[in-house]
Amino acid sequence: MSTPEALYRNAIDLNRYSNSVGRRIINAYNDIIIDAVNQLRTIDELAAPVKAARLRGILAQLKESLATWSGDATELTATELQGIAQLQSEFVTEQLARALPVGARDAVRTVEISPQFAQSVVTTDPTQINVVALSDDLFAAVQGAPQTFALTAAQGATITLPNGEVVRKAFRGIAVDQAERFNQVVRQGLLTGEPTPEIAKRLIGNLQFGERARNVRQLIAAGGQATAVADNQIMALVRTSVNQVANSASQQVYEANQDITKKYRYVATLDTRTSSICRALDGQEFPYGKGPTPPQHFNCRSTTVPVIDPDILPPSTTATRAAAGGQVPANMSYGEWLKEKRPGETDADLLVRQATALGAGKVPYFRKLSEKYGPQNALAKLVRDDGSELTLDQLKARYGPART
Repeated sequence: MSTPEALYRNAIDLNRYSNSVGRRIINAYNDIIIDAVNQLRTIDELAAPVKAARLRGILAQLKESLATWSGDATELTATELQGIAQLQSEFVTEQLARALPVGARDAVRTVEISPQFAQSVVTTDPTQINVVALSDDLFAAVQGAPQTFALTAAQGATITLPNGEVVRKAFRGIAVDQAERFNQVVRQGLLTGEPTPEIAKRLIGNLQFGERARNVRQLIAAGGQATAVADNQIMALVRTSVNQVANSASQQVYEANQDITKKYRYVATLDTRTSSICRALDGQEFPYGKGPTPPQHFNCRSTTVPVIDPDILPPSTTATRAAAGGQVPANMSYGEWLKEKRPGETDADLLVRQATALGAGKVPYFRKLSEKYGPQNALAKLVRDDGSELTLDQLKARYGPART
């Protein structure tokens, strides 16, 4: 059973899209912090009472600006998620249609996206589902009939971040926490006699106002105590939310077309940063509505692809998926990727890759279990279903001494 390559490439593009959205929100946040730091630099020569009053004013303005930023970031995220939900549903629908004979492509069912879907994702607490259900009734009435296959505001309300929060609350939390962090760093520095330029350096690192040349990773690396943590949190929020909405849209299309596909395959990113739970789930297949879907955690980069009936999609159709080091067959599991050497890779390179992913102490057990159970089943034995990992002592007790 094969899957069109475009569905695997789509996961990479969605990650790049997340970087783009995240960067816009990060730039707006960083500029607020840098502006406050620039104001801080101007108070050195002021008399003590005036300096204290000016500092209070800077901190109050910062708090107000960050509160405004959190609202703007929420609205921008909602707008982007609404767009990606629509685009993803159309893309997946087109891919399913292409899998059918030309004369049968009109049989693919489309999915309607409620105008309030993404707004509900980012702002609505799941306990308010009964409230947003009314907007779904209005949406159906405007369309002229109940929407059998749709992503509704009520469904959006059930989507939360992995910690149970909604996006709006998460952005507010960043704004409040970082205003307090800024306050503490500045006051501590002034009380200890730290020069203002050094306080500024600690707060923003090497960042400049209006900076756009660096990519997201470079922005985070160049920042200071008032930017780096928040920037990482912003990227995690954006990447996780994009993953949630894109996968929700895809799954809704797949479920609407179960005469074409009756189950889906969980697909993890093949590199050493892949989380333990996604390593274990990679390659597993589940009926729609009865299995785990990404994101399983913050910053999850996994996706799902439909397992298309082989009578519809000929076995000769080939597909590949991206991996560290290049493209690999689409049906290669994470365990297989971790066990097999890549072209040009030495035994030492392979050992480093395995140790980076698993920890050096677990490599011998992975190799031993791979020989007995196969590489993906070996991972399943190393990683419990909840994503937690077995300790070395537990491995020794369960499987005995490992041999390389």
